[in-house]
Amino acid sequence: MNSKIIVVIVVAAFAGVVWIVAFSDQSLLSDISEEGIFSKPGTETQILPIEIELDDVSILEIREKAATLEIKFKVTNPNYKSVILQFIKYELFEQDLRVSAGTIGSRPEGFVASSNYFIILNDAPTFLSEKITIKNTGNTPEFWSALMNNTPEWTVKGEAFFNLSSMMRGQENQITFEFTK
Repeated sequence: MNSKIIVVIVVAAFAGVVWIVAFSDQSLLSDISEEGIFSKPGTETQILPIEIELDDVSILEIREKAATLEIKFKVTNPNYKSVILQFIKYELFEQDLRVSAGTIGSRPEGFVASSNYFIILNDAPTFLSEKITIKNTGNTPEFWSALMNNTPEWTVKGEAFFNLSSMMRGQENQITFEFTK
């Protein structure tokens, strides 16, 4: 048999398998099941929510006109395989005063030029942090005094958005959190 015909047959078979997997409505591969790489047709696998803890809010530097803080989160994945953490959106309060709001990571939109999301593996926690600069406006002397004395009472409220280890498969999942430190 001609070798060109064999190559054409192999390429056509491979293209057929790729087409079936890409356009089938059922999931052939399980992203989170511990039972093996093939999931049973017709069964829906639920993703377990990731666990987020406030690891630390620390004061790195205090000057007369500004202060630099660092907020650090510990993210743990209880699923069998990895998940993608798109972003964490948070608000930092000292007692009832909102000090800062921020986002760690980003939500992919349209054509993604560069990714700014995090792969959270199941075997070890991931630590995510961000530095925050706060300017002293002079309007909040109680807050600034608490910073200078290293006695602030922090509250962090926020949301985290995550999904399975493929950006194209599965719905977006969301959890909310609130911590006091």
